[in-house]
Amino acid sequence: MAEDRHRAQTHRRRRKEVARADRVMPGVWRLRLPLPWPGVPHGNAYAVASGSGVVLFDTGMHQPGSLAQLELALHQAGLRLDHVQLLVCTHAHADHYGMAAPIIAASGCELWMHPNLEHMRKNVEDPDAQVERRMEVALASGVPAESVERAREARKGGGSGVAELVEPDRELLPGVEVDTDLGRWQVYETPGHAPSHVVLHQPDRKLLVSGDHVLGRVSLYYDYGWTPDPAGEYLDSLDVVEELPTDLILAGHGKPVRDLPGLVGANRRAVHERMGRVRDAIAAEALTPYEIVPKLMQTEDLNPMLVSWGLSETLAYLQHLESRGEAEPVDGADPERWRRG
Repeated sequence: MAEDRHRAQTHRRRRKEVARADRVMPGVWRLRLPLPWPGVPHGNAYAVASGSGVVLFDTGMHQPGSLAQLELALHQAGLRLDHVQLLVCTHAHADHYGMAAPIIAASGCELWMHPNLEHMRKNVEDPDAQVERRMEVALASGVPAESVERAREARKGGGSGVAELVEPDRELLPGVEVDTDLGRWQVYETPGHAPSHVVLHQPDRKLLVSGDHVLGRVSLYYDYGWTPDPAGEYLDSLDVVEELPTDLILAGHGKPVRDLPGLVGANRRAVHERMGRVRDAIAAEALTPYEIVPKLMQTEDLNPMLVSWGLSETLAYLQHLESRGEAEPVDGADPERWRRG
């Protein structure tokens, strides 16, 4: 029986994800696109009717077969790539921007996106250099050298998940509107998860294309190292989004969801709770960021992905706490250590 369960679990882990389309409401289709990440098997793009075609919000990740998967989802919605009249990306992460180049090549559409793209541009221009940058941060944060070396070898040559660097034809900034058959969508800057993050709100129908800013479950990630205070920026962005009258959230992962105030509150509480764990961890003694990660994640059983994810989150919270005078780095410590301010 145990062997049967193990085989079933292995089969589920290895099951190949296939794209599909779901009609959310008249004029709106969710395109569910496969991703290669454990625990995050798919991401969403949304096709919204606009005249004789659609506006496409987000793209999916560039990987082998990804264009065929996008075409499959579009076909299920009764659409083709050449129906895409405009491509709008909520932020410059691979699973939301990676397929921009082939979509634009096939459709001839424009790309609209926030201009703060340095975090994406560097990764696309030299992925291995960005891997090395992350390894340097890991070593400085106290991650053991042998673990860093294993991670370096595993990540090198892995690419960026972006087909090709494409600069936006128009910068998505407040005041810009995206016109569709459902009305005009307004742009709100929501940095934190990524410096380039925006959400798009349709006030008449009370719809929100949220990207990764608000999902159906709390999932915190900060693109650390590109802005002075990503955790603080995320909290401020939650305040912005909370004010938008919304009946349905078209989220970047998972099904469309409701209850924006409840989800904003849950995310805000999670940030403060998890930041509190970091604050408490350095109350008694100075610790390296790596030593703080198990206390943040509340487990000693950490795989490399959880360490990477947790380290970015820990560093973002330490940065925010430092800005508030509640944490400070120990002068001259190598690797770096932090204590209560």
